[in-house]
Amino acid sequence: MTRRGAAAAVLLAAGLVLPAALAGCGPPGGRASAGPTVQGADAGTGTGAGTEKGAEAEREAAEATVPGKREGKGEGEGGEGGAGSGAGLPPVVDRVATRDKVVFLTYDDGAERDPRFIDLVRERRLPVSMFLTDSVVGPGYGHFARLRSVGASLQNHTLDHPALRGLPYAGQRAEICGQQRKLKSRFGIRPHLFRPPYGTYDATTLRAAADCGIAAVVLWRITLEGDGTLTYTRGAHRPAPGDIISVPAGETPPLTLAERTTRLLRVLEEQGLKVGRLEDHLR
Repeated sequence: MTRRGAAAAVLLAAGLVLPAALAGCGPPGGRASAGPTVQGADAGTGTGAGTEKGAEAEREAAEATVPGKREGKGEGEGGEGGAGSGAGLPPVVDRVATRDKVVFLTYDDGAERDPRFIDLVRERRLPVSMFLTDSVVGPGYGHFARLRSVGASLQNHTLDHPALRGLPYAGQRAEICGQQRKLKSRFGIRPHLFRPPYGTYDATTLRAAADCGIAAVVLWRITLEGDGTLTYTRGAHRPAPGDIISVPAGETPPLTLAERTTRLLRVLEEQGLKVGRLEDHLR
């Protein structure tokens, strides 16, 4: 072989080897497993002050720091979505990509226990999601058992409602898995949805949530305020299909939970929207 031919052979071999080497240069873990396409609210503050690109970048950074496969079993959790399952991180959602003309009503903490709200859920057959905090609900779990009996779903909002971002893994896991166990012992269920208090989270939160069996971390695009008005984290200032609406608990709101929800339902009806079951769209 001539010197020129030998040089060409070396260059050809390098051209074949280099792409193969680059193909293995990604992060140790991939993005979240297939789920709804979501544009996020501001994950840093929970107020929606961030941008779509900023929230997406935060999620990508969080996911890239966590191996896609973790060894060992979770603390009594394990199973699907738990540690050692090889599952990816849960997606972080503030709305759901859907062609259905539905929005999703989510209620936080469990501080407001309006008996008329139970009647409203039953009469209107509302598939609402209640994100419960154990230290807030306290002795009021019977109220939520009644809500569950008329169609509401019960989901995880931590044991004690701390801002999770920046806390060590053990602390975040204790908050999330601890509430999983509470709800399991009281209702025989293990929620698949989790809302971080104040909407704040980090890569550690996603790791802990995955290890506790959480399938999706739920934020919101719209907030129903205590006086019945709607505020928006981003985008158009009107409800749209796929929006997740948060109803935070208030100490002394001017309107009861049933009154606020009734007003919201009128707005949704004017927009041609109905209430959908969030769990059905996040499976």
